[in-house]
Amino acid sequence: MDELHFRTEAIMRDWKLPWTGGCRCGLVRFSVTKPPLLTMACHCSGCQRMTASAYSLSVAIPADGFEVTTGEPVIGGLHGASRHYFCPHCMSWMFTRPEGIDWFVNLRATMLDEAGWYTPFMETWTSEALPWAKTPARYSYEKLPPMEAYEGLLKEFAES
Repeated sequence: MDELHFRTEAIMRDWKLPWTGGCRCGLVRFSVTKPPLLTMACHCSGCQRMTASAYSLSVAIPADGFEVTTGEPVIGGLHGASRHYFCPHCMSWMFTRPEGIDWFVNLRATMLDEAGWYTPFMETWTSEALPWAKTPARYSYEKLPPMEAYEGLLKEFAES
């Protein structure tokens, strides 16, 4: 077994999966069975408005490692190509399935039952950030990282 494979296996064991979580009222519940690909904070004005906060916190989860186990979330937000899912009762914004990127789900980190481990690895749309809003993210982008940067970001996150 090569060192990278061993390290990846060790990191995966450290995540203590599966994770569970749900909306504020508990009507919609989910399970996460695969380790996160990346954690992030988004400062865009859309996320500010949808969260009524300075930024949204997300965990990118492989799509085949995410499952809604109870309830049926509804699409909300802008009802555009990227699908934002909410609880139909308490209207908690739970996760997003980004347009054209079917291999991961962007889960709102605070929907996890145990979110105390969470720290954003990168932050995006800092060009729209509120002047006082700061995060401990390792990487910061005025908009989004260039597509060619994602492979390195995912690798570094997995190894950190």
